[in-house]
Amino acid sequence: MKKIIYLIEFIIIYIFFFIFKIIGYKKSSDLGCIIGKIIGPFFRSKSKIIENLKKSKVNKNKDFNLISSEVFGNYGRIFAEYPHIKNFRNNKLDKFIEIENYKYLEQIKNEKKSVVFISGHFNNFELMAMQIEMAGINLAAIYRPLNNIFLNTIMEKIRKNYICKKQIKKGRSGGREIIENLKDGASIALMIDQRVTEGIKVNFFGFPATTTTIPEQIIKKYKCAVVPIYIERKNKYFFKMMVSKPINFASDLKDGEITSRLNLILEDMININPEQWIWTHDRWKK
Repeated sequence: MKKIIYLIEFIIIYIFFFIFKIIGYKKSSDLGCIIGKIIGPFFRSKSKIIENLKKSKVNKNKDFNLISSEVFGNYGRIFAEYPHIKNFRNNKLDKFIEIENYKYLEQIKNEKKSVVFISGHFNNFELMAMQIEMAGINLAAIYRPLNNIFLNTIMEKIRKNYICKKQIKKGRSGGREIIENLKDGASIALMIDQRVTEGIKVNFFGFPATTTTIPEQIIKKYKCAVVPIYIERKNKYFFKMMVSKPINFASDLKDGEITSRLNLILEDMININPEQWIWTHDRWKK
């Protein structure tokens, strides 16, 4: 029964992708925004977004109902922009993205030292790994496969062909691949904003949240620097990707301290534009 549901979902999404590809990037993004705002609340809890916003105390002066609406709109835009990822890769849409502090990417490329790129699910998060790889950096990106096996096949193809050639699935086998890539001189890119089962409880906006320790493990074992990356949507269709200066943590920090500091960096990113982060994740689930 589940496979039948997944197949129906796949067919519907495939039809949408076909439409998005035909109507062009800007119209797709706008249509996706409308779809996200209308359909989003049926699949993700709007009340959970508002609850998370209140709990985090982020931007108290903003209308949480408006932010939640924009969150769904951004979901829709990201979804509608997937058929155009190829054109970002082949530079047909390069005018829609700028990179601040590109010099740090050049530095990492020239030094040929492995680093850990960290970020969260901001708009459009897929473009970050793409731009890092396009800068000439040997990169492997960690990802979580979609539950829908039919849709996951398409997404893996898009990611490997246009976003980042080296894709590492989360899990035990992924752990071995991370080590192999690091030994081969590759850098690792991963999102640190989702709740995980194998993490530790670390404060996130003032409350304990189960957080991945993969970056901390890599940093301590391989003496890697950390490079926070943030991407912001500007005027609907344009993106500004900000590359932070590589951070070298002291080797004698206590267990969990690096993870805690990375969560603080993530909080700063979210505070820039709360409506551009995916608040539907239950980060504080016990």
